[in-house]
Amino acid sequence: MSDPILSVRDLDMHFGGVNGFFGKTPPAVRAVDNVSFDVMRGETFGIVGESGSGKTTLGRCIIRTHTPTAGSVEFFGRDADPVDLTQISPEHLRAIWRNIRMIFQDPQSSLNPRLPVIEIVGQVLRKTEGLRGRALSDRVADLLLKVGLRPEILQRYPGAFSGGQRQRLGIARALATNPELVIADEAVSALDVSIQAQTLNLLQDLQEEFNLTYVFIAHDLAVVEHVCDRVAVMYLGQIVELATTEELFTAPRHPYTRALLSAVPVPDPRKRKRQRNRKSLTDGSMAKSGCRFASRCIHATDLCHAEQPPRKHIGGADVLCHYAGEV
Repeated sequence: MSDPILSVRDLDMHFGGVNGFFGKTPPAVRAVDNVSFDVMRGETFGIVGESGSGKTTLGRCIIRTHTPTAGSVEFFGRDADPVDLTQISPEHLRAIWRNIRMIFQDPQSSLNPRLPVIEIVGQVLRKTEGLRGRALSDRVADLLLKVGLRPEILQRYPGAFSGGQRQRLGIARALATNPELVIADEAVSALDVSIQAQTLNLLQDLQEEFNLTYVFIAHDLAVVEHVCDRVAVMYLGQIVELATTEELFTAPRHPYTRALLSAVPVPDPRKRKRQRNRKSLTDGSMAKSGCRFASRCIHATDLCHAEQPPRKHIGGADVLCHYAGEV
């Protein structure tokens, strides 16, 4: 396996917990809680979970649009010394953002409707490389061609394009600085299924051409299975399972992972053995003690409700479960 480009250690992101009205202090929300993982150079690392699992917050902590409560996010750039993104100054962080870019979920709201394409894609080139005039137009036109759009659209506005075309503009903007790491936050979830497939194929082609590493945040397991090399499954701020895509989809170890997989439509039900979780996937709350999934787990025992589970390494998977490998 290649060297890491990103190393996350003991990362926490807590919200709230400050004094409110009448002196009451509500408990802090642990949106990201003691998360650790490495992303290897050149891979597509998936982060998957339901809404509220903390996956988007984790992505924003990595790129430092949220400042984590604790922990470290070490970035290993190709032309610089390793740097902990949680500790650097805003000025240094802006320089790092040339190498770490983000593709957003909603291609409509992420593009300024008052700016033409040349400004949307080229703004960062004006600031970082000082490009103007013909040099800027040529560079933006080349980026448009890379993402499957015609250079003739340079002076058109986002409202003139379909959702899939707008997302391609977002991808072109992310690639403008020739980054090493791209965080794709639900990058295809707002698109029609047929457009999703085209966009995913484009992202894979660009990964090979530009030697990119992706952190791919999604809730759609079918999409994750198609594009990711390894997958981290998040539940209420914790990574409950981390494994290669093949191992995760053929031999899931954590009850939550199996419950997620059981909800994915499969044309041939014999293709995978899955164990249905008979408790609702929208019916849980954060446990005050013990395993956070215990209230929804069909295998939970008194131990699960009383004690935090240890992290176990089974086969090629890391699993946060008392009974991983037994049930």
